Parts: sequence; C-alpha cells; structure tokens
Amino acid sequence: MQTACYKVRVMPFRYLRSAPAIVLAGLLAACSPGSEEGARPADGAAAREAPSADSADPGGPAGRERSVAVDDVLLITIDTLRADVLGYAGHDAVTTPNIDALAETGVVFSRAHAHNVVTLPSHANILTGRYPYEHGIRDNSGFTLDPAMTNVAERFAAAGFATGAVVGAFPLSSKYGLDRGFDLYDDDYPKGWDQSSFFIPERRGDEVVRRGLAWWERNAGERRFLWIHLYDPHAPYEPLEPWASRYADDPYLGEVSAVDAYLAPLLEAARGTDARDADEKGALIVFTADHGESLGDHGELTHGFFAYQPTLAVPLVLWAPGLDPGVDERLARHVDLVPTMLEAAGLELPRELPGRSLWRAPAAEPMTSYLEALSPNLNRGWAPLRGLVRGFHKYISLPIPELYDLAADPDESENLVRQERRIVAELRDLMPQESEWPPARQEVSEGEQAMLLALGYLSGDGRQKQEWTAADDPKNLVELDRKLHRVIELHGRGDLPSAERLAREVIAVRPMAVAYTLLGEILNTQGKLEEAVEVLERAIESGYAQTASVRELALTLSRLGRHQRAIDLMRPLGASSDPANLNTLGSVLAEAGRTAEARQVLERVLALEPRNPMAHEVLALAALNEGDWQATMAHARRALELDDSSSLAWNYLGGALYNLGRPREAIEAWERSVERDPTNFDALFNLAVVAGEIGDAARARQALQRFVAEAPPALYAADIERARGWLAGTGR
Repeated sequence: MQTACYKVRVMPFRYLRSAPAIVLAGLLAACSPGSEEGARPADGAAAREAPSADSADPGGPAGRERSVAVDDVLLITIDTLRADVLGYAGHDAVTTPNIDALAETGVVFSRAHAHNVVTLPSHANILTGRYPYEHGIRDNSGFTLDPAMTNVAERFAAAGFATGAVVGAFPLSSKYGLDRGFDLYDDDYPKGWDQSSFFIPERRGDEVVRRGLAWWERNAGERRFLWIHLYDPHAPYEPLEPWASRYADDPYLGEVSAVDAYLAPLLEAARGTDARDADEKGALIVFTADHGESLGDHGELTHGFFAYQPTLAVPLVLWAPGLDPGVDERLARHVDLVPTMLEAAGLELPRELPGRSLWRAPAAEPMTSYLEALSPNLNRGWAPLRGLVRGFHKYISLPIPELYDLAADPDESENLVRQERRIVAELRDLMPQESEWPPARQEVSEGEQAMLLALGYLSGDGRQKQEWTAADDPKNLVELDRKLHRVIELHGRGDLPSAERLAREVIAVRPMAVAYTLLGEILNTQGKLEEAVEVLERAIESGYAQTASVRELALTLSRLGRHQRAIDLMRPLGASSDPANLNTLGSVLAEAGRTAEARQVLERVLALEPRNPMAHEVLALAALNEGDWQATMAHARRALELDDSSSLAWNYLGGALYNLGRPREAIEAWERSVERDPTNFDALFNLAVVAGEIGDAARARQALQRFVAEAPPALYAADIERARGWLAGTGR
C-alpha cells in the first residue's frame, strides 16, 4: 500500500467560535492562517471576542434546551474526516453540497471531540457512550468489547427497533464485538489477504450506502436504527473519477467530496421523512467522524500518533424534522451521542453513562473530555498519551507534558505548561484513575496484523516500561514514525532496496518488533531468504518478535526447504484457535509433504470459519502436492469464490487445469494470478512455459522477458538462465 508522505493543502484547524445560526450552506468561513478572528456573521459584523480558556462552555446561538422526537435514527460515521475540510466549515477548495445542506438545516457542533484517534476504539465510544477505559477497547487490535458493556443497538433493539449496520473496513469487523444488538451487521468487505501482501480490506462508500439504503427501505414502517460507516478518506488517498481529476493536487479532499456524493441517496431517503403523515415523526440524522487526519500538521502524516486537534476534533451535525438550525459552540463529545440518540427516540437515558444529551441546556461548569492516543505505546513501547480537555484548556500527559489554550491558540503552537502550573496540576488531578497504565491486551491474531498493516496501522508488541522518559515521548520520535510509514510506502511502490535500507536505519536507531517484521517481509519479497531468516531469528532472540515475525520466519524456512524448523516454530501457535496461525501451520505442513496433518489443521480452520478462503487455498496446495488435480481445482475454485484476489489460488488452479489437459484455461488462470500479484514469478514462469508449449510464441516471449527482468536471481537463478536460453532461441 501507499501512505501519503506529502502534506495535502488544507487550511489550519480553527474553531468556528463565533458563527451565527446557519441560514445558507457554506455561510461559515474558516479563519485565515494569520487571523486572530473566528468566523464572521453573514452581515459582516465583527465576531464576538473569543471566550477565555477558563470560561464555562458557551452555548452559542443554538446552545439551549431543545425538544426532539423521532421514530428513526440514522448514525453516519465517516472515517478520518477532519472537522475543517467541509464546505459548511468554510473550506472553499472542496465541494460537499449534501453534507452542507444537512448542516444548513441542522445544528452544527463546532467544538466536537473524539476521545481516540483510531477507528475501533473511537467507534466503541460512539456506540456504547462510554470512555475507552470503561469499555475496554484501547487500540485497533488486541481488544474486543467488554461483554458487560451495552451497545446502543442493544438498547434500540430492546425497545422494538429494527437495527442495522453497514461498515466499510476491517477495523470494524464483527469479531471485535460491536455487532451485538444489530439485526444486520454487514461487514462484507473483502476478507482475504495474501500472507505477504499489502491487501487493503475495505469497500467503497457507494457500496456501503447502497446496502444501507436497501436495509432502510426494507424496514420501512418499523422504527429503525441504522449505522453506516464510510472509510474512503483513510489513506492512501485514491479517489475515483471524476474526483481524481478534480482534486489531483489534493486527493484527500477528493475522497471527502466523493463521500459527500455517495451519501446523497441515503440522506435524501432519511430526510424525506419530512413528508410523512402527521402521526409519523421522521428521522434523526447524526453525522460525525471517528477522528480526523493530520496531513502533516505537527509532523504527523496521518493519524494515531498524536492527539492534536487535526485528529481529535471531529465534525458533528444533528438534523431532525423541524429542528431549529444553528451553531452550538459548547464542548460536545462522542460519549454524548448515545444519550442524544436515545432521548430523541423517547427512550430512557441510562444513569451510568458519562455523557449528557445534547438536547439539554449547556452545563454551567466547564465540560471535560478524556482523550488518548495509545497505538505508539501498545505497538512500539513508546510513552502512552492520555489527556483532558476542560473548557478551552487541553492537557496532554506525556514525559514532556503539554497544555494549550485552544481559544487563543487553536493551532496548539504554544505549550503553556510552565506558565500555567496551577491549571496543569488541576487537570492532572482530574485524569481518571481508571485510565492508568498499562491495560490488559489480548493476543493480536496474525490475520489482524496483516490487515491492519495493509491499512497503515503498525500493529505489534510494544514493550511496556514502568517509567517513560523524554526519550520515549512521541514528540521526540515523530521522525521515526514518518520513516516507518515511508517504509510501507516504498514497499507498496515496489522500491524494495530503498524500503530495506530505511527499515534497517529504523532498527539501528530504535529496535522495534514492527520494524523487524517489515524488514523480514521486504527481504523475502526480494528473494533474500537467508537474510530474512537472519533478521527474523534475531528479532525472536532479542524479544522483538511479533506473531507476524514468527509466521514470516516459518514461511521463509519452508521456502528454503527447512521444513522441520518451520513446523516446530508454528506448532505452539497452531495450538491456538486463531485461523490465520492454523492456516500458516497447515501451509508449512503441506509444503513439507505432510498433507494428512495439514488437512487436519485446515479442517479446524473451516470449523471455526467455514468461509475462510485461505484454508481452501492451502488445501489446494496440499492436493497439488499429492497430484490430486480434481481436489486441487475444487479447493482453488472455492477459495476464489470467497476471495478472487488470491494470486496463489489462481496459480494452483492453473496447475490443476494444465494437468487435466486444459492448457489454455491454465494460462488464463496464471494471467489472473500475475495480475493480482506481479511478484508471483512461479505463475509467470508457468504461463511462459505452457504458452510456448501450445505455440503462443508472442505470449511466451512477453512473459519470459518480464521473468528475466524482474524475478529475483537469489530464488530463480536457474530458471532465469533457462528463460534467457529460450529467448535467445526465439531470436530476441
């Protein structure tokens, strides 16, 4: 995959501190980079003076008691959407007419905050109304929802609502427990992945909306709660046409504009409840994001590393029939959304929830909001980041602590820790004791690691320390973070020598499990198998091995013919119920010719996950090694039915078809294999040889030329020489 390594041209984050009620879409204007003012009213009158950081939360023109009663609730969460990159927020370089129209007739919360800056825990906050230290999910992997926590869908279902969810990407897989209470939890994005690929397990927003809208219409006449999640603005930023051309210089903005277009039919259907019969109350629409995106601010490329406003602030719009439009300037939090949705639907508000309904009048005292960014700690062993926002003050607890006055300094450029020691002490004392460190983390499965790595999340085993120093502070390690993302980008571009060099630099500066795993995979892809073994063995010996490192090492040893060592490495992991570990064990057993044992292991996988494509892929390999062409073909086809992106399954299918006397179909299968993974040189070589056999000289020559030019000599030296000889014989 590619990770953005440039700064997308986006205006600095500003609170819309003084905007009036929205009368027309796009009325709000963001401050210019050098301005000290907030947004101005439409008549050009001067904005009010910004409140001080010590003042209570302002209500603003819309910050008052409201009464809203609805039949249905539609919750829309957009992944990785900054609060300041929408038309209604004053961003004039992006077109978002549908979201702007929602804001025009709804209530915009200009100071809405997330509590986490990665997808899974943030959505757990939204759906449970609980802080992360309460519900137990602290990162994108290694955690599942505490069974004691009640999901908002369970509350709606208990009240007789039809409940549906359609999500766009792997971090919200049902395996993490967010599916409880939903009649439909549609996480049917592509689930397959090659063991050494950077496959991105997501689906486009238009498909998410299509499925969500179909559910909405099927359940017309019932009270409905629908949650849809669109993943598109997440890196890598690769909008389709026409947005790719329109936003060639700002592909992130292209993704945002595309999301707006995708939402149009669903928003139209939900807002169409205005025209219902008088006895029907219509729908509440809640529009927000799980977190924002840094886009280079504070040195962070994407998100998950810091918790500055570009990633912590989120858009939040509430819309319902008859709701007076406006801008609410008080601090609004993700934990406030469950009480807000329940009250609008006329359901009882649980007293144990920390949030408050946004229909209620603003609190007299300054509101507080907990925040954390724990991925660097959990995955790399760096210092954990926790903090609080109270009123306009923001405190970040790190070895080098930080305090910002968000009213006077929205860019968080002046650390006030030394000037405001009293406020620092107060906020430090307000930090919830339950959030203390470290949390208990579950085992991160191999499949999770592969998928999350594909999405740009560097999941791993972070070594925990009793005390962290300034050397562990993420602020002092941000350049190392950029290098890790650069390694992934270079890998995705196919520049493996540069990726290898940079990964080695990272390990030399600060050894980390994830860097060892990345380096091992890069070496493997280049055919440097002995070097990969050396690196991964060193990671295990030094205590920096992830499960991914063990898996990569086992597969490398298997390719080198050291089957018993590979099997011995995987046996302990194969004792778990993790299908990915079992698949890897099955694979090394099959490569060793121990097909009966491999089948036993893979049957366990299919008992756990009947639709697991990799299990069928490895069963195809086992059958291929036995010469059972019919079984090979059956398992390969089943794997491809479940996930046709598997290059290996296409290769195995080609082998079966060739041996069944169907060479032209075999060539087609190998072509598909190479399309899906250009580095599958086994399939490329097979294609060349069989094309030559059937007299297709042009196709054979093209494949051989590519094989000679691209196949790593360390793995294919003899075959490269044979190919050169054949090419010489054909008069190249």
